[in-house]
Amino acid sequence: MNIAKLVFTPLTYTGWGALRQLLPEVEKYSPKKILVVTDPMLAKIGLAERITAPLEEEGYSVTLYTDVIPEPPVETGEKLVAFTRTGEFEMVIGVGGGSALDLAKLAAVLAGHEGSAADYLNLTGTKSIEKRGLPKILIPTTSGTGSEVTNISVLSLETTKDVVTHDYLLADVAIVDPELTVSVPSKLTAATGIDALTHAVEAYISVNASPTTDGLALQAIRLIGRSLRKAVEDGSDKQARIDMSNGSYIAGLAFFNAGVAGVHALAYPLGGQFHISHGESNAVLLPYVMAYIRKSCTKKMADILNALGGNSTYLSEEQASYKCVEELERLVKDVGIPPTLAGFDVPESAVESLTQDGVKQTRILARSPLPLLEDDIRKIYQSAFDGTAVEPN
Repeated sequence: MNIAKLVFTPLTYTGWGALRQLLPEVEKYSPKKILVVTDPMLAKIGLAERITAPLEEEGYSVTLYTDVIPEPPVETGEKLVAFTRTGEFEMVIGVGGGSALDLAKLAAVLAGHEGSAADYLNLTGTKSIEKRGLPKILIPTTSGTGSEVTNISVLSLETTKDVVTHDYLLADVAIVDPELTVSVPSKLTAATGIDALTHAVEAYISVNASPTTDGLALQAIRLIGRSLRKAVEDGSDKQARIDMSNGSYIAGLAFFNAGVAGVHALAYPLGGQFHISHGESNAVLLPYVMAYIRKSCTKKMADILNALGGNSTYLSEEQASYKCVEELERLVKDVGIPPTLAGFDVPESAVESLTQDGVKQTRILARSPLPLLEDDIRKIYQSAFDGTAVEPN
């Protein structure tokens, strides 16, 4: 019998109004100086103040750090780590989307280490994380990345991405409050929502899946499948926001333990070379990767179809797997994300460079139920450019 290793964030609060748990949790650590990492837009619209103001009212010294950009390059991480090391902070709070949360995790842990962030990268780093670092509380304001429950910090390189990963990057406390997602624009809701869906789908088909992650992944797919279109159409739909928040969180638990695979591996070069957001990179590739690997997981794709709201009762597994690809295509289209690489102005000439960067993502590719070699990756990118799903010969 296979043995599954399961790791979870020590403490998480979920639900509308969960932010009220922030102060009691901060009090447990009695930090004199707190660093709050967020992006400039959240500071501008006043959302960051919902975190900083109550802390300051209680007498905590709070520094707001907003030099955060989407898909942050290594240099952005280096700058924050240096700032944290010299600031004598005793706690880090990350507020925002995946980029802000990933940077907050990185800063909290590497503040207690020597060297640069690049020294700890998975593919090329030469140093190992050995200390837990500063206490950290992570508060997502989007429903998508699952960063609040993972041990990974993603950084952009010149043409692709790499990660710093260690269990010390796990949040000490995660606070998942769907009320904080109401102001997210529809385009970002769509991109992050498909990102969350991709986490759940890839966790379910992963070679490292377990009965526990299967249950989490399918529930996440159900929640996202019934609510994403509604959340994109009407961001004030409370139930849709609650479903998306819960779906994203549960998908995060699933993929952190089972892993993601081909979609994410091929999405990283898209973000690195063309600065397409991570969510959109996943979205445009999701149907094409799933179509290509379909034969390796027809039963699970039938399950995904049902979780999305389809019905495989009178279909063979083969037929249902095709329907699953069609439903994924339909969902991406319905939330307004371009269905091809050409729709993101990616030239056909880039297929080769994308392939060469994609094949380097061996850590992620290893979880695919169908081994994806260089020629397979090239065919998938080409199909995503052409807008025509293909399968292996």
